[in-house]
Amino acid sequence: QKREVSNFDYLMYLNTLAGRSYNDYMQYPVFPWVLADYQSETLNLTNPHTFRDLSKPMGAQTEERKHKFIQRFNEVEKSEGDLSAQCHYCTHYSSAIIVASYLVRMEPFTQTFCSLQGGSFDVADRMFHSVKSTWESASRDNMSDVRELIPEFFYLPEFLTNANHFELGCMQDGTVLGDVQLPPWADGDPHKFILLHRQALESDYVSAHLHRWIDLIFGHKQHGSAAVEAVNTYHPYFYGDKMNLNNIKDPLIKSTVLGFISNFGQIPKQV
Repeated sequence: QKREVSNFDYLMYLNTLAGRSYNDYMQYPVFPWVLADYQSETLNLTNPHTFRDLSKPMGAQTEERKHKFIQRFNEVEKSEGDLSAQCHYCTHYSSAIIVASYLVRMEPFTQTFCSLQGGSFDVADRMFHSVKSTWESASRDNMSDVRELIPEFFYLPEFLTNANHFELGCMQDGTVLGDVQLPPWADGDPHKFILLHRQALESDYVSAHLHRWIDLIFGHKQHGSAAVEAVNTYHPYFYGDKMNLNNIKDPLIKSTVLGFISNFGQIPKQV
């Protein structure tokens, strides 16, 4: 409020408080999608419609998608120690594979991504290749994709270019994967994309609404009845600090839970 700290620094501070760290891909710092406009020639940061709705999780960015997740929640009966537990989302907004897929064009993340994928790159159509299509997948099209962003989207243009000339494959429409496709307003320039994206994060609109997203990720809407109301509940296994693994006697269930967490990520500690 006093403009003494940037939104970026504040989010990094919260991530650190919540146990997130650059040293752990499974608990990497999580940042929000802040824009919803990836098709305009120029970016208008004074128009509220330019921005993502920060009061809602990625699974509730459109009414149709939100109702599908509510329907999923209502259809599943509560069941302890079962993979079909009652929740809105069975995937997570931050995980090792999400982090590695965003940064796949840079080492050591290239090797990390390949090792997580079993030794090779993923199918080209599933690789991170376009900011616009990733937004559309996470906010509208793909029911198993509710990913948020990582801090690098606001300061590191290098991760958007294939400077190492990795052979990332060819998509079904014939497009050879290289640099990440940027929105028209970035003019094909990764530095301009980062500059404008950072300006969006520090804009008046985001400053006025960022606390709502913080409530969802780090605050009181993270779990419990407030999370149910906000369409913001995840599989119980994602809530690492709420699960006592010592209470699970069955070694098979225990290894399943640990595998689940390592593959799909963890909710930050509540701040």
